[in-house]
Amino acid sequence: MREYIPKDTITIPDEAKLVFEGKIFDVYQWPQRLYDGSTETFEMLRRDDTVNVIGVKDGKVVITHQKQPRKKWFYDFPGGRHDHPDENELDAAKREMLEETGMTFRKWRLVEVVQPFAKMDWLVYTFIATGFIDQVPQKLDAGEQIEVMEVGYDELKELVRTERRFTENTVIKKANALEDLLNLPSLYEY
Repeated sequence: MREYIPKDTITIPDEAKLVFEGKIFDVYQWPQRLYDGSTETFEMLRRDDTVNVIGVKDGKVVITHQKQPRKKWFYDFPGGRHDHPDENELDAAKREMLEETGMTFRKWRLVEVVQPFAKMDWLVYTFIATGFIDQVPQKLDAGEQIEVMEVGYDELKELVRTERRFTENTVIKKANALEDLLNLPSLYEY
């Protein structure tokens, strides 16, 4: 369940009807009255929200080098789908971090929420986790191969510049140094 929804988020209206239920994407349609008084069928996609975690341990940033079916190896932040209805986005971020890296952290801050597409009810939450506690073995999904890495901030900035998956992350683009990243304001208190 979403706990924090930014005010400018475009969501599927209550009167919309589910017309297709897929594994990842659902399609909703509804009659929309237009400015000239006519009505057209509008539609939007819905998918589970995504959580990303920028973990900071001993002055380094925790990232993953991973492979999934039908994808080549890529770098990314730990994270994944917010697909358990009983969890809020912070719970999902903690679960994904633990599953993919085995790591737990003491302090969590939500620093960014974006809606990548206006025609899709899908939010991407980015958290910063600090205060490393412990690391246990990973609990990967059957379709994941993940190597956990800890990189310096300069190396991370270079990966953001060159790796396709990382180029989508605006949080790192806002922070020129690790200190800037750690000082980004929190959007919401859980």
